[in-house]
Amino acid sequence: MKNLIALLSASALLGGCMTLSGTYQLSLQDANGQPLAQNVSMVAEGSGIYTARNALCSAYPHATVIIRDAKSGEELKSESPYKC
Repeated sequence: MKNLIALLSASALLGGCMTLSGTYQLSLQDANGQPLAQNVSMVAEGSGIYTARNALCSAYPHATVIIRDAKSGEELKSESPYKC
């Protein structure tokens, strides 16, 4: 029974990450909500936002990642803002 629950939980978590589609722009802000002086920005496709977000956080551990839909410019509320 424990194995079944673990399997279902893992499937739900992985499925949630895989449902994103579209192109997203990721940018960084400082603690005051201002763009970082380096003006770092990345573009990611679908669930690739997680890899891009983790890479940005590795390089800038105190930043906040903002994720926006590349076409509409709307912030992806389920994942953004993300504090590293």
